[in-house]
Amino acid sequence: MKSSDAPKRKPPTKVGTFTILPLTLPTLSGLASAQTETHHYLYVQPHAPPHPTSSSARSLFMTNIPPDATETNIRALFNDQLGGVKVEGVEFESAIPGLPVHKRWKGGVAPGAMAGIKRKREGEEAKRSDGKDGREDSEVVAEGVVEDEKSTLPRTWGGEVRASGSTAVVVFVDRESLSGAWKEVRRVVKQGVEVRWKAGEGVGVGRYKTHATLQYPSPTHLTTTTAAYLAQFDTIQTLRNRMLAKSRSVADEDGFITVTRGGGRTAPAARLELVEQKRDELEERKKKNAVKDDFYRFQNREKRKEEESRLRRGFEKDRQRVLEMRERRGRVVPER
Repeated sequence: MKSSDAPKRKPPTKVGTFTILPLTLPTLSGLASAQTETHHYLYVQPHAPPHPTSSSARSLFMTNIPPDATETNIRALFNDQLGGVKVEGVEFESAIPGLPVHKRWKGGVAPGAMAGIKRKREGEEAKRSDGKDGREDSEVVAEGVVEDEKSTLPRTWGGEVRASGSTAVVVFVDRESLSGAWKEVRRVVKQGVEVRWKAGEGVGVGRYKTHATLQYPSPTHLTTTTAAYLAQFDTIQTLRNRMLAKSRSVADEDGFITVTRGGGRTAPAARLELVEQKRDELEERKKKNAVKDDFYRFQNREKRKEEESRLRRGFEKDRQRVLEMRERRGRVVPER
């Protein structure tokens, strides 16, 4: 019997605690005609993390998700083909390329944005509780330049793709929605119902065409992001200098005052000043050591001269003593 006539092997429906959900992938442009019926196998189970959260009881854990998986097509998967349940959100493991992680203002707000709101909301109560109006707490920032979507570099890829074997956690609006989705997944797998996957924007030839275009951002975009970057840098420097000045003049709960180096100067400038100070101290120490070394060499030279004179005088005394002994004994004539 020819290999083409051999019966197709039915894929398993479970492995361990996972239910295997087959997905029929759409045909992408640029692929051969033989790739029209490509299948992808998704592994699904109820989410049971070692440290449960408030949403764990209404979540499904999925692994080996398709490379173009996004929250949009996963929502469509459950809404259109797996029971019509509502998805609250999807938490992905990672993306390629990785999304930029922006540094944030403490509390998630820019400096000054919460000043008016905080004063209206807390009023005099904050002043009575800790003696402050609470504005500084919303403006405390981490060390470094703060970036957000306005000041970050332009993206060079149009969409995200997932690494092979990546995972995702699908959070539903309630437990009833989770129960309906999980029941529908097992029914579809048991009955062999075809589930078609809606392609995302991150795969195919179009992905690389978009990448070739995004590699050259417009001068207007670059000017805008650079201006936003410099404006945020100036803002954070002003805030940090103000906080340093306040910490040098206001005592904490224990009565101590924070000691800062360099006043309102930045950390690199303070480090440079410290290096120059250490260099000057080293040069001064070398000069002092050089004077001491010359003084000690002079002393050593005088000591060596005195020692040589003493040895020479001792040698002359010994030689004179030997001559006197010979004269007292007379001339010695050897016997023949």
